[in-house]
Amino acid sequence: MDTEKCTVLLTAIDQGSLSGAAEALGYTPSGVSRLVASLEAELGLPLLVRGKGGVTPTPECEALRPRFAELASLGRACRDEAAAVRGLEAGTLTVGSAYRPLYRALASTIAAFSAEHPGIQVRIEHANSSTLAAGMAQRAIDFSLMSRREIDCRWTPLSHDAMVAVLPPDHPLAKADAFPIERLLDEPFVELYPGEDCDNSRTLATAGIRPRAAYAVHDTSAAFALVEAGLGIALMNDIYARTAEAEVAVVPLAPARIVEIGIAAPPGRPSPALAAFEAFAVPRLQREAR
Repeated sequence: MDTEKCTVLLTAIDQGSLSGAAEALGYTPSGVSRLVASLEAELGLPLLVRGKGGVTPTPECEALRPRFAELASLGRACRDEAAAVRGLEAGTLTVGSAYRPLYRALASTIAAFSAEHPGIQVRIEHANSSTLAAGMAQRAIDFSLMSRREIDCRWTPLSHDAMVAVLPPDHPLAKADAFPIERLLDEPFVELYPGEDCDNSRTLATAGIRPRAAYAVHDTSAAFALVEAGLGIALMNDIYARTAEAEVAVVPLAPARIVEIGIAAPPGRPSPALAAFEAFAVPRLQREAR
């Protein structure tokens, strides 16, 4: 099976359209359509539902999607290794980060790496740790800064981060040593990242509580503003709470909830491009985390 066809199919799904895949990969839309149709004919299965709004994967495609991702990854690795045999450096890496406060260290690392390895392209993907973990399991993410998840990967720990309560400055527990997590049941709650499998939702699930959300937001700046205005209490990683410019109080949880943040990479032997990036990036990011 042609691994490039798998790459084209997965890109079309990610972009939501054949024209988007064509633009991302440097094909014409008709070329993308022919490649996908050829793959469908080869397998004897419909793989995309085509409509005015774009394309979506069929159930048959979803069932085979992990295999398509694996084949696309193997194709990239083979091309990278062939380039290495020829004495060239080439490849494309997708690097994920679940934590915006780590972007500066990650961006400077990528810039320095790209200056030394101009033949290797690096893309950045932002998502929560669970989404990045799923992407890595599907071979769509090559290297990720995230909190520990239950996937098969090579893991390098960087730091331990506490989950904290963010309170209005005049809250009775604003100067307390700890905030009892069950108090969230009695307070207006500012839910951050509603509906997502993230460090917040996992902390609440571990405690066995489900606070009633007075507000739901997808941005820490919005959460800080609501808390500062006295509209509720938020739960978040300390790595985010430390960036607050609003006038809020940050109090550790009781019982303490600690999240391990680190670097995840796919199991097994890395491609030459990923091996070069890991050798360069891991020591730099470890120093930044100290």
